[in-house]
Amino acid sequence: MASENAEKLDLGFNTASDTKQQKKEWMNLSLRVLSFFATASATLIMALNKQTKSLVVATIGTTPLTITLTAKFLHTPAFIFFVIVNGMVSLYNLVVIAVDILGPQYDYKGLRLGLTAILDVMAVALAASGDGAATFMAEIGRNGNSHAKWEKICDKFHEYCNRSAVALATSFLGIILLVIVTVMSITKLFKLNRI
Repeated sequence: MASENAEKLDLGFNTASDTKQQKKEWMNLSLRVLSFFATASATLIMALNKQTKSLVVATIGTTPLTITLTAKFLHTPAFIFFVIVNGMVSLYNLVVIAVDILGPQYDYKGLRLGLTAILDVMAVALAASGDGAATFMAEIGRNGNSHAKWEKICDKFHEYCNRSAVALATSFLGIILLVIVTVMSITKLFKLNRI
């Protein structure tokens, strides 16, 4: 009789523990999906960012002389790096989402969890470097640099700068979500190694 009660108590405890573990897994997966959408949308917004504008350069008599200028992300190496890095992090998130959904039956002695934690840290570092470079160039574009004689361009290309700011904000959101996922992965790894 006592052993039956112990089994029922143990069974109830394991079910609650399993439910809590599944809830954490779904939270981790949903945060990763949100991070994927954030980094993928930042990639698309910046990659499709382009604005063409005609500016009056001079006036000869009453005839204005105009020049057509185009602002694209391809004109700035930091923005190119931003697009490449966010694309890589998006692809990495997509692969890890697929592995999280399909991979538990193929896990070899917990190797998947350790490898995911290491690669998460690398993805955060890579995305942060791309965001830092792009943020620096966006600051130069918005305010210029009088010491280096770099003129600001955001007074001429408002939409281009606004879309770049949206891409940066979205990418930073993706990084924050990926940092949370990374912390959750590392704490799960430490808990597994403690047992």
